[in-house]
Amino acid sequence: MRDEGLARRDLIAAGFAGAALLGLPGRTALAQSGDKAPDAPRSSPAVARAHRVEVPMPHGGVAAGHPLAAMAGTRMLMQGGTAADAAVAAMAVMNVVEPWASSAAGNGFATCFERRSGKVQSLAFTGGAPALLDPDIDPKELDSGHKAVAVPGAFGGWIELAKRYGRLPLAKLLEPAIGYARDGHPLDASIAMFIRRQQAVLARHPTSAAIFLPGGQPPAPRAIFRNLPLARTFQSLADAETRALKSGADRDQALSAAYDQFYIGPIAQDMTRFSQANGGWLRMEDMRSYRPVWDNPVSTVYRGMDVYCSPLTSRTGLELCEQLNIVEGWDLASLASDRASLTHLLIEAIKIAKADVYRYAGDPRFVDVPVATLLSKDFAATRRKLIDRMQAIAFPEGATLARSKQPDRQAAADEDTRGGDTTSLSVVDKEGNAIAVTTTIGGGFGTSVVMGDTGLLCNNGLRVGSTAPYAGHPNAVAPGKRALLGNGPIIVLDKGQLKLVCGTPGGETIGQTQFQFLVNALDLDMPIQQAIEAPRFALNAKPNFYKPGAAITIQLEDRFAPPDVSALKAKGHSVEMVGAFAIGSIQGVMVDPSGARMGGSDPRRMGYAMGY
Repeated sequence: MRDEGLARRDLIAAGFAGAALLGLPGRTALAQSGDKAPDAPRSSPAVARAHRVEVPMPHGGVAAGHPLAAMAGTRMLMQGGTAADAAVAAMAVMNVVEPWASSAAGNGFATCFERRSGKVQSLAFTGGAPALLDPDIDPKELDSGHKAVAVPGAFGGWIELAKRYGRLPLAKLLEPAIGYARDGHPLDASIAMFIRRQQAVLARHPTSAAIFLPGGQPPAPRAIFRNLPLARTFQSLADAETRALKSGADRDQALSAAYDQFYIGPIAQDMTRFSQANGGWLRMEDMRSYRPVWDNPVSTVYRGMDVYCSPLTSRTGLELCEQLNIVEGWDLASLASDRASLTHLLIEAIKIAKADVYRYAGDPRFVDVPVATLLSKDFAATRRKLIDRMQAIAFPEGATLARSKQPDRQAAADEDTRGGDTTSLSVVDKEGNAIAVTTTIGGGFGTSVVMGDTGLLCNNGLRVGSTAPYAGHPNAVAPGKRALLGNGPIIVLDKGQLKLVCGTPGGETIGQTQFQFLVNALDLDMPIQQAIEAPRFALNAKPNFYKPGAAITIQLEDRFAPPDVSALKAKGHSVEMVGAFAIGSIQGVMVDPSGARMGGSDPRRMGYAMGY
């Protein structure tokens, strides 16, 4: 039986079934317009490697998980805003138009490149478990409902981005989102499907049903959808800033006033009152003590380029860097015409990196994680020796490092990983600053509980997958502890100059998708849109990636050529064919050798890139 996360991806991809004829490997690239375009009479029956055009961004632009979010961010750039301003505006709109994966009360990471200084910084806006959490609770109760609430982190991240790198007032940044929430927007068909799928859970909570089940029924695709409580919440945040400015506050003080409105003022009070009344654990002290965290990203040098990604408590930064370090020992470009051999090596590198990271990663405030070892080239060279170029290996034990101790993995504790739903956006501005953000509310619709009259859904990041189901594991759930996220937005610099900014949603597949995309772009030298649209695979583990010996299935998008599928099976891989465009949703901007910035957006969801 296919896993829940795969079913979600199939639904997202359903609208793109006709695109399966496009992007096939081994075909000659054609012009995207003119008399040699694939839809020009004289070119038929030619096939293109990418059916969306790259988007030029001479002055800047945004690639985001929804067209209205990309447009909102681009509007900020056109009004003199920075990459940070665009990112905040786009995230706010995503909260409205993609509510199953986005919320100001969610969690996430941003990776930020400041052109003037040449520095890359990471911002974690990840809330931990409430202090009242009972770690012995049945894990299923952390899937949804009032006890599943993680401390809201995203809005604090919006304010931090605006303070450090922004220029425009928060009221301006929230304006598009307020309008779409108040006046409505046509509901994307995939979102309508997800609301129908989640109907029974949403219906348990009156505050959720009032928004997502108007009249007791899920809204139809393309129906005008509104979230009036969210519009009021966003307006109250903008008003808090405006009042502070009118009283003589400077920009940072005014942004802090909006922060306080959310974390110690009426919004926090409404959330905690609602939580307490319904048996939840979130309290004012959890909200008051939360802070977003600036940190150095994890990084590696790959083919001479600096790759930056999110540090703990994202597992993906460690996972991605180890994967790249492992495959750097091979000439992947020479395998461009041998898809099966290339794919095999990538699969095996993912197995090893996941085994290592899932053994050791946890909140560094609670556990000692051997980050330097996991990032080292020598460590990768040792782990590379496990790989048989001709035969698939079993899902291995994580590396045994000094003073390491294995947790107790009794069979009775085995729990299948719950799926995660996420969104990502990438921005470049006129000055050459770049920001990639990946934000989430955990599994689809997060806790499924709209918190009081706020219009906001919280992250259910305490569920199995984000946390480990085994006692004594570094990532076991605990009060105040931050669970691991898959969010890992990326910045790539080439000799100090921006080469690439990108990210993707996808839960357990995030690191896998970004890894394949980077190989396409950096090793196989594909243009950004072709690198995005190339067929992908994903490893699925039963019961989970925490357990050595887990059964690994390779989910292959069905655009893989039949001979390559047969070759992978012959190497011992258990293969499952999935939809043509079913895995991940890269949003990115690549800098061409000429200096041109080109945006790309994934057809696998409803993402779009816009430039000006």
